[in-house]
Amino acid sequence: MADVSDEPRACGTYTWDRSFRLWDSYFAVVWAATLVFVLGTDYPGWHTRAVAAALLVPLVPWYLAVGRPILKGDPPDERRALGYLIASMVLFLPSAVLVGETRTMTFALVPQCFIALRLRWALIAVTVINIAPVVGWALLWWPSDHAVFFNSVFAVVTLVFSVALGSWIIRVIEQSQERAELIAELDASRHELSRLSASHGALAERERFSREIHDTLAQGFTSVLMLAQAVEAELDQNDLPQARRHLALMDATARQNLAEARALVAGGTPADLDGASLPDALRRLAARHDATVDVTGPVRALPAGPEVVALRSCQEALANARKHAGSSAAVSIALAYADEALTVSVHDDGRGFDPAAPSSGGYGLAGLRARAAEVGGTAQVCSAPGDGTTVTVRLPVPSERSTP
Repeated sequence: MADVSDEPRACGTYTWDRSFRLWDSYFAVVWAATLVFVLGTDYPGWHTRAVAAALLVPLVPWYLAVGRPILKGDPPDERRALGYLIASMVLFLPSAVLVGETRTMTFALVPQCFIALRLRWALIAVTVINIAPVVGWALLWWPSDHAVFFNSVFAVVTLVFSVALGSWIIRVIEQSQERAELIAELDASRHELSRLSASHGALAERERFSREIHDTLAQGFTSVLMLAQAVEAELDQNDLPQARRHLALMDATARQNLAEARALVAGGTPADLDGASLPDALRRLAARHDATVDVTGPVRALPAGPEVVALRSCQEALANARKHAGSSAAVSIALAYADEALTVSVHDDGRGFDPAAPSSGGYGLAGLRARAAEVGGTAQVCSAPGDGTTVTVRLPVPSERSTP
């Protein structure tokens, strides 16, 4: 291809979807027409015309064996292309000097120059192909001034036409290159977008899974450990009834953890909500944490999303209360059904804390807020040292009138 600049072309940027059957047909038609013109003219003599025609014959196998593979290169090897075109001109120019009609072959050689060479070399080759035959013909045959003028004008016109044709070829190839580069960029962007989407999906799923494990299995194991410590202390004090009670809670918590693990693996609803309403699930949860539950408003079935967020929020808040509020703190859960909102609050009268203080990290309150935000809700923590803690989660739900 003829680049507009003389900079070396990067490999892989030459992508012109050209049909070489069309070029082959074009070359064959021009070559056959040239041969007919050469053999059909009356001047010069028969022997001279036979020599000119004989010089044209090798152009066909030379094109098929050497030129065609070079021109189909991506991009063409410019050094090999230059050698091919020089050899073609060695066959063409003597024939064109001997018989003027041979110059019809110019129309087949010029496009090859612009396809295979950079602009500077293409212009030089095209100039030689158009001008040299006229100069050689005039010096060899010394024709009349009128013939020299006519052939010179014809050579200039064909040169201008060649440059115009070459410019068109350049423009077509450049547009094809731009389209190919754009398609390559779009394809790369599509693959990158797909990769980022998959990566984001995996990250979001890992984050969700981490929150689920934190809110279920991790909290359950923490409860088991704390109950085990309590049982150990009660056995030291010979408080067998209380120890048995805590052992029963350990058993229930372990079974609940096993059910949560199975539900997590299966991707189903939380174990507490499986076949139960949200208030019933919260009562079972509260029983394991020695908490009370108060339900207000008309209880109704809601979509799984808000109910799961409400349950997980209570699990997180109760676990925090057990760890930070103190063993003697009273904990209560308030569940309120409104027309277009569901509100769940967990309150303890324990030690409290400063919500503005730097967090120690983890999934706790940050995970709680993230869960609420996923369904369009909000989570608020109100606390102060010595004044207990209240965690309130408000979630949008379908109104009672729109609920089937």
